[in-house]
Amino acid sequence: MSEHVTLPPVTDERPTRPAPARFARFEPGRALRLGLVRTGLETRMFFREKDQIAFVFSIAVVMLIILASIFTTRYRGLDVTVSQVYAAGLIGTGIMAVSFQNLGISIAVERDLGGLRRLAATPMPPSAYFIGKVGSVLIVAVIQIAILLGIGVAFFELELPSAIGPWLTFTWVFVLGLAAMTMLGIAASSVPRSARSATAVITLPFVVLQFISGAFIPHTDLPDWLLNLSAVFPLKWLCQGMRSVFLGEEAAVLELTGGYELGRTALVLAAWTVGGLVLCLLTFRWRDNRTK
Repeated sequence: MSEHVTLPPVTDERPTRPAPARFARFEPGRALRLGLVRTGLETRMFFREKDQIAFVFSIAVVMLIILASIFTTRYRGLDVTVSQVYAAGLIGTGIMAVSFQNLGISIAVERDLGGLRRLAATPMPPSAYFIGKVGSVLIVAVIQIAILLGIGVAFFELELPSAIGPWLTFTWVFVLGLAAMTMLGIAASSVPRSARSATAVITLPFVVLQFISGAFIPHTDLPDWLLNLSAVFPLKWLCQGMRSVFLGEEAAVLELTGGYELGRTALVLAAWTVGGLVLCLLTFRWRDNRTK
């Protein structure tokens, strides 16, 4: 007894495959939820690397201790010491270290080792990865500022504001400064060609900006062309904004213009935040240059 088998009709249509999960409909709630989980993972990974902790935290802390210990005199006619100026301004350096430097190096290393390529192949939304990075940087930055303020208050006569106004200024300067440095750090991570060159490539502009932005050397000792150059970049304005918070109006005469220029500070930091975001969108890649 023979059996009849019915074959499907022959067509030119090819079977369709489901779209990869990463290209599915964007779900903000899911991305945020996974981003928060990623924040915890990124933070734990950061604190597990003792060398990385020392490298990121040490620059601002060590320079604060050295410079504030050497220069202890008071400015003529002011109740402000050079140590206090360094303690306030180096908070900006600490923020740049945990954001620009940390992200620029760590993302470049992850890309070179293939970590980003593997993440890109998972169902995790790309936005969750960046939320995790930003969240981790925020946590580390708060710890960095707490350390610097603790040292400044305990050893170098830095006074915390007693009014709400300076703390509101601190909040927006911190948020805008951290956002700008974070965007630039993510964008700069695409510059190093390998993990081995990442530290040198990212640290060089970081160190240079500290010198020309008044973090290490007072503005009065810098030539005009360096002053004009430093005004283009966000670190100068970040340090200046922090000095306005912790030194008060009395020390405003120490600035080049005789004032803190907070309005201009907000504009420059906001512009760098937007510009950094554009650079991230244009330059960020999940694969290294050697991967085809």
